[in-house]
Amino acid sequence: MTAADREAAARRARAQEIALWRWTLVEPAMDPALTARQRGQVVRDLASREHAGPDGRRMVAVSRRTLDRWAVARRDGGFDALVPCPRQCAPRTDGEVVDLAVGLKMENPQRTAAQVRQVLAARLGWAQAPSERAIQRWLAARELNTRPDGRPPEAFGRFEAGAVNEIWTADLMNGPVVGGRDCYLSVIIDDRSRFLVAARFVRRPDAFRFAGVFRSALAACGVPQVLYCDNGSCYADKSLRRTCAVLGVRLTHSEPGRPMGRGKVERVIETVQQQFMVEVAGDERHPARHPVSSLDELNRLLEAWVRVVYHARPHSGTGQAPRDRWEAAGPQFLPDSGRLRQAFAWSEVRLVRKTATVELEKNVYSVDPFLAGRKVELVFDPADMSEADVYWQGRKAGRGVPQVIGRHSHPKAPPDEDDPPPLKLTGTDYLGIVAAAGDAGLAARLRLSALDDGPGQEGQR
Repeated sequence: MTAADREAAARRARAQEIALWRWTLVEPAMDPALTARQRGQVVRDLASREHAGPDGRRMVAVSRRTLDRWAVARRDGGFDALVPCPRQCAPRTDGEVVDLAVGLKMENPQRTAAQVRQVLAARLGWAQAPSERAIQRWLAARELNTRPDGRPPEAFGRFEAGAVNEIWTADLMNGPVVGGRDCYLSVIIDDRSRFLVAARFVRRPDAFRFAGVFRSALAACGVPQVLYCDNGSCYADKSLRRTCAVLGVRLTHSEPGRPMGRGKVERVIETVQQQFMVEVAGDERHPARHPVSSLDELNRLLEAWVRVVYHARPHSGTGQAPRDRWEAAGPQFLPDSGRLRQAFAWSEVRLVRKTATVELEKNVYSVDPFLAGRKVELVFDPADMSEADVYWQGRKAGRGVPQVIGRHSHPKAPPDEDDPPPLKLTGTDYLGIVAAAGDAGLAARLRLSALDDGPGQEGQR
């Protein structure tokens, strides 16, 4: 249905509402048992009062002459006679100008309404050039504004995963300012059940923080077949590719500029913004909201809201509560801690020196001498680089013995800084103390000057 069709349908519906309102308004005067005098009295009474209009929002008054005309129309023509006739407004723009604008768009579909107006102005002059909005209406009525290249819009069917843990979709959103610093909400949703397998506020939108969110989701809900996300830096990092490869998860990214397929997680984020974020505040600018002083408190409130409200409320798309649909699938296989630790370790390839040592981010590890001159893979915990496992040709070749530890954590995995403690005021008013001391000294000098003996006072004794 085009925009013109929708507008015409809306006008028809509005006309039907007005006809029904007119029919109901003159109903008291249509009783065949009324005499002419009695009918006139009823009509005069209706004309003397205000009535709720067709929209029900404002009161309107109707003259007796109009009521008589509606009563006659109802008696002679029925309901259709009460339907208002569409307004016949003479177009203010010459039809040739309209046809020219439409022709300019059809011969070059990439022209926008603004560009069509520029061409019309160059040819006819600015005085005869219609407005850009008028051109947009003309093009919409002829279905010429659907795409810049004139192609019809692409159709997308509704998709839903066939089973729980078949597809997980991840996304990020900006959170409130807490403790004077920004934070971000990391969300992972199960496509089938709409169950939030993970939802946590983090300080940085990096790969290390998302790994923590993803790891908690895996430990609590099992391993998905597909992880679907956009092309953000935290999702394009090689550490996530390694994690998915170890766990057997297929990592899929949406095409740039085509977010289709991530509508479910974006709708969840919109729900969080409209129903949770509006109730919390990290500063004093919103006194009506729940004050939040730390990231831990914010995550505690979010976890309670997800558990009590979101997971327990029926979803509009499935008709079931996310928790009920998730639990209906039965228990999921959970990976053991050792497999998770191996999956979320980071790895780097380095060349072993002749001294049987290898360097990684300013750390020096001693390895087996037979690895000298060979390239090895170092597998390590990015949060604790005090040790690293050594792999050569896919086989473990021992553990690197730390010789020099220049960094305890990877540069891409900085530890979270604690929120600064709330400032406690001492109650000391330094300037007030100084002013009080100055006033006391001045008062003392005034008292001493009153006791001082002047030269004229000795003769008066």
